[in-house]
Amino acid sequence: MKLNHGRRAALSGAAVLLALAPLSACSSDDTGKKLDTWAQGVCDQTAAQTKKINDANTSLTKVDSGGKPQDVQSADSAAFQQISDAYKSLAGIFDAAGPAPGDNGDAFQQNAVTSFTGLSTQYAALKKQVDGLDTTDQAKFAAGLQGVSDSFSKATSDGDKALSALREGDQGKALAKQPGCQSVPQSPSTAPTPTAS
Repeated sequence: MKLNHGRRAALSGAAVLLALAPLSACSSDDTGKKLDTWAQGVCDQTAAQTKKINDANTSLTKVDSGGKPQDVQSADSAAFQQISDAYKSLAGIFDAAGPAPGDNGDAFQQNAVTSFTGLSTQYAALKKQVDGLDTTDQAKFAAGLQGVSDSFSKATSDGDKALSALREGDQGKALAKQPGCQSVPQSPSTAPTPTAS
């Protein structure tokens, strides 16, 4: 039974949130310099959280999709907790950074905090969902895992929306220039189609 592919695809999609594509530099005026300083302060801290997300993704790809339900459940649960914690930390990083310099800087910061907090909550819910699966029956477990895969799809979609928001405006351009915000997780397009049977 293939029980692992849907998890890997959706997890990668959410992790892509931190892969900010390089964009053109913002203006070199005083506001631009302040914005670059703000972005550096944020991105210097985000790299560690991106690594945690990627590490969790890697651990999921190593799960034997035809293995014991208890083993799959344990691996998923640990990975979901790690990802939830990483997104919670990212929300905290943006919250502590304060409003970004420039137009709409306060809204940009608050949107990032809200997005990361929401993703943290979603992965905590995924952990709870997988923890509640029936591991005593392989068929029931596979059926339950399909529900987890469906929840992954929503997390992936929400991650894509958050990524789009983080690319907008001068703030997005400033973040994209920073090495800490240029980590590139595995692409979800390389993962097989989700199946649970």
